[in-house]
Amino acid sequence: MQVAYEPWLVLLSVVMAIQGAYVGFNLALQIGGAVGMRRRLLLAGAAFSLAVAIWTMHFVGMLAARLPFPVDYLVFQTLLSFLVCVIVVGVAVFAMSAGPLTLMRLTLSAALMGTGIFSMHYVGMTALHASAHMTHAAAYVAASLIIAIAASELALWLATGQSGRPPMILSAVAFGVAVSGMHYTAMAGMTLFPHSLPLSGAPALSTDLLAIVVAIVAFCISGIFLLFLVPDRAREGSAEGAPASPVLPNIPELAGAPVQLASAGDAEFGRGTYAPLGGAGAPPRRLARHLPIERDGATQFVAVEDVVAVHANAHYTYIFNGTARLFCPLAIGEVESRLDKSQFVRVHRSHIVNIERVVGYRRSGDSEMVEMAAAEHYAVPVSRSRVGWLKSRIGARAG
Repeated sequence: MQVAYEPWLVLLSVVMAIQGAYVGFNLALQIGGAVGMRRRLLLAGAAFSLAVAIWTMHFVGMLAARLPFPVDYLVFQTLLSFLVCVIVVGVAVFAMSAGPLTLMRLTLSAALMGTGIFSMHYVGMTALHASAHMTHAAAYVAASLIIAIAASELALWLATGQSGRPPMILSAVAFGVAVSGMHYTAMAGMTLFPHSLPLSGAPALSTDLLAIVVAIVAFCISGIFLLFLVPDRAREGSAEGAPASPVLPNIPELAGAPVQLASAGDAEFGRGTYAPLGGAGAPPRRLARHLPIERDGATQFVAVEDVVAVHANAHYTYIFNGTARLFCPLAIGEVESRLDKSQFVRVHRSHIVNIERVVGYRRSGDSEMVEMAAAEHYAVPVSRSRVGWLKSRIGARAG
């Protein structure tokens, strides 16, 4: 049986997928730099936001279908499809944020997310069994799964491309294509055979009105997650810097010891990106060889090879080169994006260390610390969740 669609509802379904993906990816990209309860909230928020985007797109997409017979949707299967989506997408987000985003991790996450989209659709379609019998063409089923996985991988790659707004929008659009492309491809391969049932005399809510209500609720949910879980950069930086300051050594911010600086003409800042593969539509990643610092009222440049550790302080950072703490006008996220992640690792929300300069470990109360090679004693706090990961990274590099 041929299925016709209401064009404006089809467009609304795609928009719902895109806006939900934008919020979900914004939350997912913060998981790697978060610890404790905030990390768990971000993981839950990202999984739930993406699942709402997927489920809402499919629900509105089904309401957009104009079938020549009345349809009743079974509640259990409808809710089950959402639960399956939350769980599978949550596992995909966790896999993406559990460590450095290698090609294998990216592919695994995309496969999980694509499978979640695929499973959610076909589980949700069973909600129509009370009204019609369905058959699915095998070729369209396979094509819908391939579209879901391939477009999910593109969306994840773009989402981790860099922290700027354009790549994030592109990733959200790619995700919207993944979800809607999978849905409408699967629908094209479906054949419906309506049951011969008498029409129900109960009042029914207009499908157009129901689609608008679902869309408004989904927009509100996304807005809540965006407001409460996307941090205020200024306040976050200040809060992160405060608890870490007591464990830093008493080294003057601008010590009198000689510092190897580069001239402006020789400095190479690199081009920051959060993706190990680069971001589509953005220039390829280029690692920095120098970082800017401000000293004596002028901007100078310190060689990356001299950097021992980086400490966040509100919107700015201090770069420690073994003898002095040098003021850098860049935020810690920007510094991190320009450094070689095989050598410089973020061990705390407010700290990056050069793993080649780690000389030991110790405990300070309830905190784990790493000792850094320096002219004077210098220790950096490490988040509990990253202690084992840091030791394995250092061991693998030494081996």
